[in-house]
Amino acid sequence: MTEDIPTKLIYAQNCKQGAVRAVRFNVDGSYCLSCGSDKSVKLWNPHRQLLLKSYIGHGYEVLDAQSSGDNSQICSGGMDKTVMVFDVASGKSLRKYRGHAGTVNCVRFNEESTLVLSGSIDCSVKIWDLKSRKMEPVQVLDESKDSVTCIQVSDYEILTGSADGRIRRYDLRVGKLYADLIGNSVTSVSFTRDAQCVLVSTLDNSLKLMDKDSGEMLNEYTGHKNSDYRIDSCLNSKDTHILSGSEDGAVYIWDLIEAKVIHKLDHEGQKAVHSLTYHPSETCLVTAAGDKMFVWKSKYAASLDT
Repeated sequence: MTEDIPTKLIYAQNCKQGAVRAVRFNVDGSYCLSCGSDKSVKLWNPHRQLLLKSYIGHGYEVLDAQSSGDNSQICSGGMDKTVMVFDVASGKSLRKYRGHAGTVNCVRFNEESTLVLSGSIDCSVKIWDLKSRKMEPVQVLDESKDSVTCIQVSDYEILTGSADGRIRRYDLRVGKLYADLIGNSVTSVSFTRDAQCVLVSTLDNSLKLMDKDSGEMLNEYTGHKNSDYRIDSCLNSKDTHILSGSEDGAVYIWDLIEAKVIHKLDHEGQKAVHSLTYHPSETCLVTAAGDKMFVWKSKYAASLDT
């Protein structure tokens, strides 16, 4: 089913942000964000190759960002230990939270976009209330024994991955924490669309599909290289394929059930593809490598666009 996977490179965009640290689609996939080592966050229309706005305010490299559910705000975090919230339309900084003791690796809004969650090298997840005037976090999740590398949030769950080799799932309905030992440092976590499983990337050149409730490993995906850096992985919009960046300059695509590599997307001689984001409903992938952002679509979709 090659029409279900993005195999055609539409364009490569030099983002002019130094190294691009992360790319993230917004909720409906019409826009995407890029985070740069030049301390900026940029908003793009990747389907038209348009830069819409730049957001400045961080004191050092920006490592992650996300758009709110209504697209009115952007949260970001980086190596200056701060979490920032920007107004999308005006570009102004609305909040700057300074509660972390180290680099902020990952940021996410909750479902209602009333809270921002940030994971840091200081082994904690901090939750910030955007409706409050207080600059302290309303809650701190400090169960991790090492750097918190990644966060995902659903309507009632918080999922974190840590360099201590564990994923932790906080069920907000019953106030419980579930921890699963994966082994190696966790670099990326994501829920499947049906919320029954969790995809986990680890620094041992493998991805694992875990049953969310039992913690059982359902499948393992190998072939790519990931032993040194934090590298993103994700599922496509239909939960039929697994995608991951790699330290050999490619994106690997596996069949979810058979766990076979069915395609590789090469990135113009780049050393490592460390960030990627998949469109929520269409066959479209945006990846980051070096100072560029790459937009991929299926050959079928690309022929319709032209």
